[in-house]
Amino acid sequence: MRRIVVTGSESTGKTTLARHLAAALGTIWIPEYARDYASARRGALTVDDVEPIGRGQAAREDAAIALLPPGRDLVLDTDLVSTMIYGDHYYGRAPEWVREQAAKRRGDLYLLCATDVPWEADGVRDQPQARHELHAKFAAQLNALGARVLPVEGTGARRLQSALAAVRGWRAATAC
Repeated sequence: MRRIVVTGSESTGKTTLARHLAAALGTIWIPEYARDYASARRGALTVDDVEPIGRGQAAREDAAIALLPPGRDLVLDTDLVSTMIYGDHYYGRAPEWVREQAAKRRGDLYLLCATDVPWEADGVRDQPQARHELHAKFAAQLNALGARVLPVEGTGARRLQSALAAVRGWRAATAC
C-alpha cells in the first residue's frame, strides 16, 4: 500500500481531484478531516484545535488502510503535512505530535495542486489572497521532508488527466 496525497492551498480542487483520481485508479480515498471538524465546530478555530484535527486525520487514514484491498494505493485529500502547514500559517506553530506524525506518515507521492482554478468561497475557506503564498509553503515543506512531489495543473478533466499521468509515471518509475 502506498499513499498518494492530493495537497495544496485552499480552493485548488483537492477534494474533487482526490475523489475522481481514486475512482479512476479503482481504489478508495480519504476526505480531509479538517474540513469536517471546522464545519462541525461552527466557530473560530484555535491552535488547540490543530492536534485534534491531526489525530482525526490519522484515525481516518488508519481506518481506510484496514479496509484497503491488497495491492491498492490509497488516495488522500490532504494529510498531516497540510495540518502542520496550516498550524504554522494560522497560529505560528503546529503541535510537536503533528510535526512528528507528519514526517513519520509521509505520503509516497504528493500531487501538489496549482492555484490555477477559480477561488470558491464555501464558509470554511477564508484566505483567497494567501493561495500563492501557501502554495510556496507547501512546496518548501514537502521539499524539506524529502517527499516525492509532482505538480498538477489545469481545470476539470484536464486536471484529472494531469494527475493520472503523474501517478502512472511515478508508478512506472518506482515499479519493483
